[in-house]
Amino acid sequence: MAQLICRNLSVGYDKKAIVSGIDFTVEKGDYLCILGANGSGKSALVKTLLHLIPHISGSFSVGDGVSLGTIGYLPQQSDIQRDFPASVWEIVTSGFVAKRGMRLFLSKSQKQQTSEIMRRLGISELRNRCFCQLSGGQQARVLLARALCAAENMLLLDEPAAALDPDAAEVMYSLISELNSKDGITIVMVSHDIPAALKHANRILHISDRSFFGSVEEYRAYLLNSHQRGSSF
Repeated sequence: MAQLICRNLSVGYDKKAIVSGIDFTVEKGDYLCILGANGSGKSALVKTLLHLIPHISGSFSVGDGVSLGTIGYLPQQSDIQRDFPASVWEIVTSGFVAKRGMRLFLSKSQKQQTSEIMRRLGISELRNRCFCQLSGGQQARVLLARALCAAENMLLLDEPAAALDPDAAEVMYSLISELNSKDGITIVMVSHDIPAALKHANRILHISDRSFFGSVEEYRAYLLNSHQRGSSF
């Protein structure tokens, strides 16, 4: 059974569609990159899947062990997030809020899980640092760690390498790819970086007037045909 299914989905804001007719399926262990021009509806799609905004028409559903509470979400960083006056440990462990229920404090296993996630992402030594004092690459890894604390089997990532320098971006992409290949976490990632998508993903959803969904190999052919026709997207 698929973990995520979208059929003829239209998304947008204030009941006005930005993009319509979105069809794709995400299987367990997939690495799906969502590509498209600025303003094409990529972020609106992710917010719709998380029930942060209502969909306009069509349908989407989750299955195979996935529920809203088992998806880790890494939103685009805002200026407020970058300047947030909290420690790295506090930011990362806030990913457990939905799982804590009525408990005020983390369980022993959650503390151990946090420490292990931070070790894997190379941010253990930043534990007591203020988030606002970190570099862009460090902040990105902290927010990824937070999403992992919330996740059980799927990560939704909205431009996780945006505004990072090339070296920091490659580190971020490599960490995400490792989580997919070694841990089996399903990745759904919005990106504007086509070369990175072709390198790391196994499925591509390109949102445009004539949206595409398929394998990386099929997407390469789609790009070639589009360029030969002189199409823009």
